[in-house]
Amino acid sequence: MKSFNLLVLAAALFIALPASAQQVKPYHQNIKDCAACHTKENAVGRKQFVTPDNKACLTCHQSYAAVAEKTKNLKNGEPNPHASHHYGEGIACTACHSEHKTSQVYCNNCHEFLQYLTLRIQEENKMRLSIIALLLMSAGIANAGVVTLNGSNLTQNEAWAIAEGKDTVAIAPEAMDRLKKAHELVLLAAKGGTPVYGLTVGVGLNKDKPLFKANGELSEEVIEASKAFNHNALRSHSAAIGPMMSKELTRLQMVIRLNTLLAGQTGAQPYVAELYKEFLNKGITPEIPSRGSVGEADITMSSHVGAVMMGEWRAKVDGKEMSGKEALQKAGLKPLVPEGKDALAILSTNAAAVAETMDAARHARTIIDATPRVFALSLEALNGNIAPVLPQVTKVHPFSGLEEASKIRNNLKGSYLWEKNKDRALQDPLSFRTTVYTMREAREALKDLDKEIKVQINSSDDNPATILNAGKDYADHSQVAMYFVEGNGLKGAIIPTSNFEPLPVAMAAQRLGIAMTHLSHNSVQRTIHLSDDHFTGLTRFLSDPENKGHAFGAIQKPFVAMHADSLAQSNPVSALGTPVAGDIEDTYTNLPLVAERLKRIADNTGYVYSLEMLHSTQGIDLRKKLKGDFKMSEATRKLYQDYRAKVPYVSRDRIYTDNIEDGKQMIMNGIASK
Repeated sequence: MKSFNLLVLAAALFIALPASAQQVKPYHQNIKDCAACHTKENAVGRKQFVTPDNKACLTCHQSYAAVAEKTKNLKNGEPNPHASHHYGEGIACTACHSEHKTSQVYCNNCHEFLQYLTLRIQEENKMRLSIIALLLMSAGIANAGVVTLNGSNLTQNEAWAIAEGKDTVAIAPEAMDRLKKAHELVLLAAKGGTPVYGLTVGVGLNKDKPLFKANGELSEEVIEASKAFNHNALRSHSAAIGPMMSKELTRLQMVIRLNTLLAGQTGAQPYVAELYKEFLNKGITPEIPSRGSVGEADITMSSHVGAVMMGEWRAKVDGKEMSGKEALQKAGLKPLVPEGKDALAILSTNAAAVAETMDAARHARTIIDATPRVFALSLEALNGNIAPVLPQVTKVHPFSGLEEASKIRNNLKGSYLWEKNKDRALQDPLSFRTTVYTMREAREALKDLDKEIKVQINSSDDNPATILNAGKDYADHSQVAMYFVEGNGLKGAIIPTSNFEPLPVAMAAQRLGIAMTHLSHNSVQRTIHLSDDHFTGLTRFLSDPENKGHAFGAIQKPFVAMHADSLAQSNPVSALGTPVAGDIEDTYTNLPLVAERLKRIADNTGYVYSLEMLHSTQGIDLRKKLKGDFKMSEATRKLYQDYRAKVPYVSRDRIYTDNIEDGKQMIMNGIASK
């Protein structure tokens, strides 16, 4: 904050600086000899130079008429000072024009050109605002944080801050040292003839196909073979389809992969990590197609990042599309020459799918956070019963997480619902009574997903795993002993894994999708009940008494349609697939598809909640109109007022499409969560 204040002070000082700080006017900077204007023959006493006379000015400016012609079309209505009847009649040019201090409009000593002065003030204000804006932007940059990645403690909030350009990236020295040693361990293994997946043998079905024989040394021939294999791996795996991932999600993918790379268990050369960092800090965003992964490492998607690192494919820099080669040149970066385990480290990662999952989870979180207040407003519109959210009730059936009921109670603090009402039902429809359980399920599912994501973005999902100082468990067995490498002051193991399997994340995301669909279901049913005069004691379809039209009768269809889509999207898809790669890759999680479906469910529920608020606010107004005024809670009154600022009361039938969109935007912008 201190740096921000200093910059604002600097802005004020800058704006107040006199023009005398400028030694020579821009249009005179080509004059190198002071004597060209300050003629020596007019010097007096000890002074070497004197103020130039009009003759000296006209040496370059030709004549009074020529100057007047040049300045006849000044901007903003400014009068031509050189077309004055005073001009050329003894007034010195330097009366107005000063070279080494602020110039003055001599005319203004006697005249006021109101039109010009107004426009001039406007222009000067614009300039000042522009300067302030620039300095404020600089202040933002100065205050931007630096997130130091070490492979083990990245948070989702930090990852988003980097992805959105709010923070920059640094690499912890210990992480880079770990990466360097792991790379050296891989080379040591290759030299010793140890089979290394993706280095000395092929990948997929080609795991049994040796690429080259090291025979105790990494000859130039062997190195070149490794480089060729890596280049070809990145090219051949770049085969995703569909629209490109958004800039933010592409950057999020790179943040995730950089951090998991820094766990030091890939065996990639350190320059790969440096390039990830530089891409993030210098705004190089590879174009990654968004579809084409079965969720067992996004190999056909993430490979496009490696292609750009090699100077191939396409990227965007400052919003402009260019070739990978151009992007590297613009940033002053040398292309990656991949070798060893570089290609596998870049393409064999779930970072893209996890980025999409984090995005979906963020949308879901917004819906979940909005639920207590949206529900509380509907309960007030219904004149509903608070009994199901009382602590005495939830303690009877003590599932963990039922403390969500306290959020509903807090949103109803001070409401008329806490006072006995003769018209209130003893028990409301189940969609009102069970909402605390649907809230609980959604919140617990989100917590589970957050837990799995935390593990996923802070550990290596590489195969094989390069493990420095690996434990010797079962190493007395020859099958295990073969994975260990030692020499040149290094020791560890390179062990085949299934760590590319993101099933824990996929299952947690699917559970969240199902839980979100229950939120949607309850909202749909609550909204239908709010239209039913049998439950509310109000008018049918919440029609104003003077409205002889349809009221809300027809608009039940959109939220029912949204919910039907959410039901379809919530069906599990993690087990769908067909064996590939010569039948060796025969499992799938479809994590990108799971994430896509979760985000769609959240989006659908945003619309469902919007339509619920359209009904609940109408119910509030009608209840006051027909039943008399009542006290709303502070929280529900705030939501009601915010909504009414966008969407007015429905006194007559109207087009609701914009109202629905406005309500949805309120939900997704967190208005109902504050």
